[in-house]
Parts: sequence; structure tokens; C-alpha cells
Amino acid sequence: MSFKDHIDTNKLPQHIAIIMDGNGRWAKKQGKLRMFGHENGTQSVRQTVETAAQLGVKNLTLYAFSTENWNRPKIEVQTLMKLLISSLKKEIATLQNNNIRLNAIGNLEALPSKARKELTHVIDLTKNNSHMVLTLALSYGSRDELLSAIKTISVKVKNNIISPEKIDESVINEHLYTQNLPDVDLLIRTSGEQRISNFLLWQIAYAELYFTDVLWPDFSKEDLYQAIVNYQKRERRFGKTSEQLS
Repeated sequence: MSFKDHIDTNKLPQHIAIIMDGNGRWAKKQGKLRMFGHENGTQSVRQTVETAAQLGVKNLTLYAFSTENWNRPKIEVQTLMKLLISSLKKEIATLQNNNIRLNAIGNLEALPSKARKELTHVIDLTKNNSHMVLTLALSYGSRDELLSAIKTISVKVKNNIISPEKIDESVINEHLYTQNLPDVDLLIRTSGEQRISNFLLWQIAYAELYFTDVLWPDFSKEDLYQAIVNYQKRERRFGKTSEQLS
């Protein structure tokens, strides 16, 4: 029996975020270079995106490239950017067929012009799709995001656009890259590592965290089903007691 049979479609997480980890280790186990893992990881991306959309998940955010990833060997970074461009071109049909709108967050200006151009093209092509929002976190770091928000808010306070007394969670949310997205309900990390790695620190304040030993290129639809079933078994209290919820 599939884990899918145990999913309550009325209690789906509305926003799933995934740290797609383990491509390099997967390739090493195959006796291949790291890029072999990244290339095979794109198949898991497609399957995960399609599966989430078919289930009815409204928002899926994938940690595709962090601000720290720029420190990797130059040849790996260049190859990853080329893979990003080719993947965007290949997946246009997947996005259109599943009525998925592409979104991107991060310091996008840091991306090579060709990658930025292709990204903008696909975002524009899918802007009217409404079934699910797929967000790619590219050149993304949560501390960088928060610093940017604080600086922008500070300038507005200095120019009397915002009063310090009016600054609350909603004001901060409006200045984050994710301003149009709901908070994360379920955060999944593959490969057995159990850390957040500077990903959506504000947005996962009350997210359920799910860690799996599965390396990203091996992550299947069944693994996604299992993560959602695990999520649905948890009691989300948001600071309240069990008695208050019942």
C-alpha cells in the first residue's frame, strides 16, 4: 500500500519547502563527478513538482542555489548555472501542463545574465497559471534577505514613510522576498543532514521539520507522500496547549 492512501487531502500543507541535499554524495557513491548527481537531481525535481501539484499543494519552494554556493569551485558553479538554464527550458511544458506558476526569490541580480534572462522568460510565460506556485530559491540566503528587509525598512523610517511604532510582523513580511507567499507548513531536508542552512529562517517559525536519509536524486513521489503523512500525524499547536486546540 502506498503512503498516498493515508493522505488526507483536506489537511495538506499549503506550503512545502525542500532543501534538496545529497546530489554530490549520490554521485560519489556511483563513482561519478558531483555534476552527475546534480543532473540526476533534476529528475527528482520534476517528479516532486508534478506530484505536489497533483495532490493539490498550493505552494512549493525549492532551495536550488544558496548565497554560500557561490564559494564552490568555479567550474561547478558555471555548470550549475548552465544546468539551471537547460532545466528551465525543458520544464516549460511541465509547468504549463500542470498549471504551475514559476516564481523566484533571492539575489537574482547575482545570477549570470543568460540564467536571469531564461528565468524571467519562464516566469513571464507562466504568470497566469493558478494551480500551484513553484518558487526557486536562487542565490538565496535568509540572513541576506533579512538584512535587505531591515535596510529597506530603516530607510523608510528615516524618510518618515513608516513609523517605528507601526513596525510589526506584517510590515516585515511585506519586505521579504517571500512577501506573496504564506508561511511554510512543512520543511523537508534530504540526505540525512539535520540543519536549516540559512533557508527561510523567518518563514519556518512554526513549520514542521522532516529529515530523511534519502539522497535527493533518489527522492521519489513515495518519499514525498511519506513526508506528508508524517506531517499530518503531528499536532500543530502554534504555542497553545493540546487542550486549547481540542
